[in-house]
Amino acid sequence: MDAAAGQESTGGGTGPAAGGGVPGPGAGAQRYERDDGRDESENQRLDRNWQEMLQELRVMQTGIQILTGFLLTLPFQSRFEQLDDVQVGVYLGLVCLASLITALVLSSVNLHRALFGLQMKATLVHHTAAIIPTATALVGLVLSGTVWLIFDVVLGRTEALVVATAALVVVAVLWLAYPLIVRRRARRERC
Repeated sequence: MDAAAGQESTGGGTGPAAGGGVPGPGAGAQRYERDDGRDESENQRLDRNWQEMLQELRVMQTGIQILTGFLLTLPFQSRFEQLDDVQVGVYLGLVCLASLITALVLSSVNLHRALFGLQMKATLVHHTAAIIPTATALVGLVLSGTVWLIFDVVLGRTEALVVATAALVVVAVLWLAYPLIVRRRARRERC
C-alpha cells in the first residue's frame, strides 16, 4: 500500500512470493513465513498481517476501555466507602492492570509511529504479534478480577472466589483451548 493511503510500504516494490521468509528477530518471525497460497509479495503479506493485528487491537482496546471506565467510576459510588481492605486492594490492582493493558495495546501504535517510513514492517509485525497475546492474557485477569470484586461485594468472598475461578476457566477455554482445537483441526484438514 502506498503512503498516500496512510499505509507504510515496507520495501522497494517487489518481494519474494508468499512462501518467502519474513526477516525478524527470534523464532516468532517464523509464524509469518508460511505460504498460505496467496499470490502476494512479502510486503503485501506484512501489510495484511499488520491490518489484521490492528483489527484485533481495536477490539481489545474497546473492551478494555469499557472495563476501565467501569472501574474508574466505582470510587465515586456511595457504597465504595464500605469496601474492606482486600476489596480496595483488588480494586486498585485491577485499575493498575487495566491501565497497563491500555498502555500495552497503545504501544503498538507508538511502535508503528517510531518505525514509520523506515521499511521495518517485519519488525513491527513481529513485536505486535508478541504484544497481543500478552495483552489478551491480562484482559482475562482483569475480567475475572472484576467479576470477583462484584460478587465479593454482593454475595461474599466464597461465592466470589467460585464465580471468578469459573470466569477464568471460561476465558481459558474460549481464548486458549478452543482456538488451539480449531487450529489443530484446520491443520489436519489442510494436509
